[in-house]
Amino acid sequence: METVPIQMPDGSTVTVWLIPAKGAHRHPITADAPRPVVVIVPGLGVPGEYYSLFGNPLAARGFDVALLELRGNGDRRPKANPPGTYGYQELVSVDFPAMFQVVRNRFPDSTPYLLGHSMGGQLGVMYASRIRGRLGGLILIASGTPYHRGYRGLAAPGFLLGSAAVSLAANLAGFWPGDKINAGGFGPQSKVLIADLARLARTGRFEPAGADIDYEERIGRLKLPVLSITMTGDERTPPGSARHLLDKLPRADITTWHNPAPLGHNGWISDPGSTVDYVEKWLRDR
Repeated sequence: METVPIQMPDGSTVTVWLIPAKGAHRHPITADAPRPVVVIVPGLGVPGEYYSLFGNPLAARGFDVALLELRGNGDRRPKANPPGTYGYQELVSVDFPAMFQVVRNRFPDSTPYLLGHSMGGQLGVMYASRIRGRLGGLILIASGTPYHRGYRGLAAPGFLLGSAAVSLAANLAGFWPGDKINAGGFGPQSKVLIADLARLARTGRFEPAGADIDYEERIGRLKLPVLSITMTGDERTPPGSARHLLDKLPRADITTWHNPAPLGHNGWISDPGSTVDYVEKWLRDR
């Protein structure tokens, strides 16, 4: 696995890990049959390198793989300063272009498919709306929106009030001290990122702080293949949450699959078999 560090404008460093295709399934790249490179975007608080547990089996099926990192994720060593003031807008307009350039430089003849987990899927949809036509498709695993109306019973007001409380705490502290507070966890995070998440939970709309485009309008115009996988036992992203994200993509070619294995929100990463099987089938059907 190759490692490429990238320095962000705020002085922080994010890492891209690159895993070339290998194994019996590997096929040569030709003009008529480019090989997919699956670019995995992590969920909030999950280190990018952890997804090598999923990425290595996928590479063994013949696909190039790249693992991205989100600012605030990854290295858990104490930091001298709290997280900066970046949010969804900065991640998709600054960080993603820099990381995807690394992927394109390493795999210039492969077609990128963005695989987003949880918040990574939200960011992936936003990024796709910025670079229309430059992705082969989107794979959304355990990914939806935190919009409170996508949840049932007590979970609905819980997500609404909980996200508001977390955002308030982040504003008061200057950042989200997720390494010291059990609720939500996620490690230290930017207060702007947490505010964007809370706004999405409240309104159901992608309207991040500092937005330079109308994301809702751009997302609604996307025409690309989308695979959405929900997981049995996933309380963070139940089917209603996943459906709310897909409803924003009326012009996309959407395939859905509910994994019957009780893997919950994160278990599919370390127990990848059934999910890799389905992702491989979907990619080879493109």
